[in-house]
Amino acid sequence: MATLKKFDITGKEIGSLQVRDEDLQSDANPQMIKDYIVAIRNNSRQWSANTKTRSEVNHSGQKPHPQKGMGRSRQGYLGAAQYKGGGRVGGPRPKFDQHQRINKKERQAAIRHLFIEKIQENHLQILSLKLGQVHKTKEVAQFLRAVGLNEKKVLILGSLSAKEKSEEWRRFQGNIPKTEFSYLTNISGYDLACYPYLILLEDAEKEMLDLLIKQEKGK
Repeated sequence: MATLKKFDITGKEIGSLQVRDEDLQSDANPQMIKDYIVAIRNNSRQWSANTKTRSEVNHSGQKPHPQKGMGRSRQGYLGAAQYKGGGRVGGPRPKFDQHQRINKKERQAAIRHLFIEKIQENHLQILSLKLGQVHKTKEVAQFLRAVGLNEKKVLILGSLSAKEKSEEWRRFQGNIPKTEFSYLTNISGYDLACYPYLILLEDAEKEMLDLLIKQEKGK
């Protein structure tokens, strides 16, 4: 059984949350995680890189030099690839319909696996927060310093069921470097892979436990 520490806004430990061992069993494997992350990165690309070919560059049609009599190789066009400013050979061209489909159950298993890793490594902490309790960005920075996460990459997870409270936190946390905010229901495995530390707002506790249990059953 894993124990998640719970803190108040001052960084004082006020309790804990127990996570059952059966909720920490993962069916994902490293290859599945890799395929999932690669698919997310590929799907986020624009695929709009474009280079001009020999027929598209703006060059005179004049021959670079006479065909014979100079002891040099024959050249027919200044827009050829071997000349500066010439067209590219095999360069990138715009690509479309490059979306890579991600299997729903594999996506759920990958997210669950990455979440479990954070719990097992004690990289997930819970923040007990009340509406109107945060008034300045300085208070958020002091909390991160108190729990030893200042100047570290931290992802804060909120709950849509307490959106007003989450948005209040998000507003004051936005100017702190290396931190990001997301709603737990919108979380992606790429976020979990990029941010080694997680802070879970207390309102999202049930959503986290439901996420672990539901994905384990493949619902």
